[in-house]
Amino acid sequence: MERLCLYICFFAACATSALAGVTVSSPASGAKVGSPVSFVASASASSCSDGVASMGIYVNDELTYVVQGASLNTKLALDPGAYKTTVKEWDHCGGASFTAVSLTVTSGSGVFVTSPSNNSTVGSPVRFTATAVTSTCPKGVASMGIYSAPSADKKAYVTKGDSLDTHLTLSPGTYNTVVQAWDYCGGASFTRVAVNVSGNTLTNLQARKGWRGWGELAPAYDVCSDCQPEVTYSMTQTDSATTFKLGGTKPYSDVLWSYPLFGPAAVLDLPDPNKTQVPSIKNFIYDAYFFSSTIGAAQVLEFDVSQYFGGKSFIYGSQCRVAGGHAWDIWDNMNRHWVSAGVPCNPVNNDWNHVIVRFQRTSDNKVHYQSITLNDVTHDIDRTFAPYTAPSDWYGITVKFQMDGNKKQTPYSVKLDKLNFTYW
Repeated sequence: MERLCLYICFFAACATSALAGVTVSSPASGAKVGSPVSFVASASASSCSDGVASMGIYVNDELTYVVQGASLNTKLALDPGAYKTTVKEWDHCGGASFTAVSLTVTSGSGVFVTSPSNNSTVGSPVRFTATAVTSTCPKGVASMGIYSAPSADKKAYVTKGDSLDTHLTLSPGTYNTVVQAWDYCGGASFTRVAVNVSGNTLTNLQARKGWRGWGELAPAYDVCSDCQPEVTYSMTQTDSATTFKLGGTKPYSDVLWSYPLFGPAAVLDLPDPNKTQVPSIKNFIYDAYFFSSTIGAAQVLEFDVSQYFGGKSFIYGSQCRVAGGHAWDIWDNMNRHWVSAGVPCNPVNNDWNHVIVRFQRTSDNKVHYQSITLNDVTHDIDRTFAPYTAPSDWYGITVKFQMDGNKKQTPYSVKLDKLNFTYW
């Protein structure tokens, strides 16, 4: 893992500080939805080494659904009205934690969009979540789709079933989108959602020149440019996917790849000499595809963004522990260590995986982790951390990708493609 040095790298030797909790990705608290209501949630337990035993859903204080394991994905038929629901986890040691979710179930047929909100301003890719209900067709809803505009002839997205949760890549601008449902009887219903897509997107960064790589030797994880044979690394760029390789003889050693976007070290024509642009940027989306036929050899894969100005370092760090435990971690800036995000990370071997991480710098200069999406499954994180405020003269914004070695430093490679960075 990275350590805070040079480009404010991360300490890798420190163990993950897991926090117990329940993360509910659907429905959103306060949402208006149709019935059946889709519940999707995951849980973690910090004080119990045996982990989460089961999860359940309370509806108005009555236990309505229970499942074994640390995740649930089910639909509950609820009559129209307001509900106080609670998603709870129980661990193998007798402990428990929960998350409360209030919602309103609407009556009649229709399409109920929970994200994005009508007339909202969002960054791309835009997350769409919706459910549909029909009262006239006994067989129910057959499929749902999204049009980027009312007059669009071609659907931007379509899926089977009575719910959808996906991301659409849209250029900056105003869109009058339509979310539509079709039932098995030939009927249809729709809801219009106006959305303003903000920001600028830098595309295909993995294929651009100017990447910088360093080895990081365990256990100190100081960066080094000549660490062979303890850690070996390389990158091979093509017009599309770029192949990154890691090997060596020193267990748990890593390679950090960094691409400076803004500031004096910027590879692109974004030097920001007056130092006004970097402090004005508060929203970030890291969007990439990665492929490996040896994914099990990866201890950790990191997808990070760093922002430096005014003597402060904002590290927006996310890492997928593969051999390290199949879970997502996020970086605690102030305490300079990783903490559990409370959600699983299970990339698919020998296939393309799509990761989207949304970060934000709040108005009071805290690092806000908004959500992590892997292969069309989104988990809302909603965690904030103070910045690291040790004196620093670094200035700019960088995008980073890191590969960590396992206990045998088994060599492996990862292809990175369609690495897009959106900011506003």
